Amino acid sequence: MIRTLIDIYIFILIIDVIISYIPQYKSHPICVRIKQLSDYTCGPVRRMLPEMDIPFDISPMIVILFLKIFVAVF
Repeated sequence: MIRTLIDIYIFILIIDVIISYIPQYKSHPICVRIKQLSDYTCGPVRRMLPEMDIPFDISPMIVILFLKIFVAVF
């Protein structure tokens, strides 16, 4: 069951990454909720990362990697 919840959360993170590249949908209520859900884990990771001059956010990739390792270990 926990593995299923983690897979759903990873799917939410991927959807958030896709939505971030489609600006006209950022204010849609479902998109706002997806952003809130993904910022729950990506926000702290973003604050820990140093400022980088890359045009995309790598925090979802780090969170997904951590979640995949967590599932593999437990």
